[in-house]
Amino acid sequence: METWVPFLTEVGFPIAVTFYLLHRIEGKLNQLIESIHGLPEKMK
Repeated sequence: METWVPFLTEVGFPIAVTFYLLHRIEGKLNQLIESIHGLPEKMK
């Protein structure tokens, strides 16, 4: 058990932050993709 606590603090926190940031940016990326797909229609 003593070896798990440092492992979780060193590895678990960066993983949690990464998943949080990926979740936040996902919506913005979807909106960007939709905008790019709509460009040809707007350029006509």
